[in-house]
Amino acid sequence: MSHLKISNVKIAGITSCVPKMIEENKELSFFKKGEAEKVIASTGIERRRIADVDTTSADLCYDAAEDLLMGLNWRRDEIDCLIFVTQTPDYILPSNACIMQGRLGLKTECYTLDISYGCPGWVYGMSVVTSLLSSGYMKKALLLVGDTPTKFKSRNDKTAWPLFGDAGTATALEYSEESDDMFFTFATEGKSYRSIIVKDGGARNPVTENSLKEVVYGEGIARRPLDSEMDGMSVFAFGLKRAPESVLDILSFASLEVNEIDYFIFHQANLFMNEKIRKKLKIPEEKVPYSLRDYGNTSCATIPLTLTASCNDMLKKKQRVIATAFGVGLSWGSIYFSTDLRYLSLIEYEGKL
Repeated sequence: MSHLKISNVKIAGITSCVPKMIEENKELSFFKKGEAEKVIASTGIERRRIADVDTTSADLCYDAAEDLLMGLNWRRDEIDCLIFVTQTPDYILPSNACIMQGRLGLKTECYTLDISYGCPGWVYGMSVVTSLLSSGYMKKALLLVGDTPTKFKSRNDKTAWPLFGDAGTATALEYSEESDDMFFTFATEGKSYRSIIVKDGGARNPVTENSLKEVVYGEGIARRPLDSEMDGMSVFAFGLKRAPESVLDILSFASLEVNEIDYFIFHQANLFMNEKIRKKLKIPEEKVPYSLRDYGNTSCATIPLTLTASCNDMLKKKQRVIATAFGVGLSWGSIYFSTDLRYLSLIEYEGKL
């Protein structure tokens, strides 16, 4: 695995924003009697937040960023860098980061960059933004990480639709010579990219009439080539193998032991998989918080969403955290950091201005 050590950067605060609409998995019409209960027991996902047709990941991240800037009392002309991580951008071009610089009213000298990444997106985004800040030339940055995966999931696919929800997050980072070091580890298995894929809509397979036609693959399983598909068994095996490897690797790289870590935040794929990972690593239950019961798998937003939904004590005292994410690509990565947070918030989307 590749490694990265970053000095002189700390996280000042995190805000997550979720849509107001709640969909209960037990009420989904495509489940037969008893099926919903089995899915909920296995995945741990009881309900999810669903963005309406007019709401994008950029909208959710915008509200998160506005809340975070006000919570920290940061001036907009102080922001030197804006990174936006998503796989559901508003447009093919221009980039969400450029648009968000204008929407937020940041200075024209602000460095802006989009990163197209799924499940490990917050970890990879953190590696980019901390690298930019660590020299001290840039002092403050916003990392916006969000997805609306329900927009490319079929409502007629019972193997996928009950798993995913929408969310946007904002993480504020700043240069600080007193901060503890951050450690990263990364890896990619690109030959398995077809394991999670949206086949149509890109330059390789442009949209055609067939892209809009739903194909039935089995009872309760129908989707278009514009909807994402996943090889569930291979992804499960991948996560079960690579996530523990990544945790052990970053513990070794940072010269730490499991008992020295306060929280292990795993990508919120599903409860059955994550509990197998936790038990494999012999991590106590109280050190592995979850957000998936109420929010599902929100793609790249799961780690910051879990921090804001389940780790409020981070505002009271310093915590040591390892976050590990794995998925589309196939790729995976981990980050170790200690917290010195001044603001932590979870809000509901209020609608476009």
